[in-house]
Amino acid sequence: MSRQSRRAESGKTEGKIYAVCRTTGTALIAAVIVLCSLLVVPGILGFRMYHVISGSMEPELKVGSLIYVREEVPGEIEAKEIIAYYSAQEDGGIITHRVLENNPVSGCFRTKGDANDAEDPTLVEYSRYIGSVKFKIPYMGKAFMIMTSLYGKIAAVCVVILGVVLNLAGSRQREESGENEN
Repeated sequence: MSRQSRRAESGKTEGKIYAVCRTTGTALIAAVIVLCSLLVVPGILGFRMYHVISGSMEPELKVGSLIYVREEVPGEIEAKEIIAYYSAQEDGGIITHRVLENNPVSGCFRTKGDANDAEDPTLVEYSRYIGSVKFKIPYMGKAFMIMTSLYGKIAAVCVVILGVVLNLAGSRQREESGENEN
């Protein structure tokens, strides 16, 4: 094999490596954009996202699910809908249960968790109502919690930086390869 053909073969291999760098960098940046849009776009459309941490609504809402809740007019909520509301306890936790009855006159819901034997002991006043569950994504709640944490945000920034570096490295080497061929 001549020196010129070896050089051409080496250039092709380098070109493939640089193309892989550019493609990987672009894919990393795109992945972060897609994941961030899953967090931002629903908020723009009026949804709040919550992570299911108890089994009171299983099997309908599995532990670890990500749920999308949107505020609706409380008086128009019908029986069998699933709503999210603030707990009556001082901790202010969020509960997601099914509506058994809606009483617009008293401004209260009677609720029950699907997996619970008895209905909830206290009525849910409209003032504690957050919204109605519109969508659910099983097992994505944990990922949501990680992505919205400080560590998740730092990881996203690091992935974007890595993607930019890979793109720049691939582009720079392509420019150098083009200069060497002349």
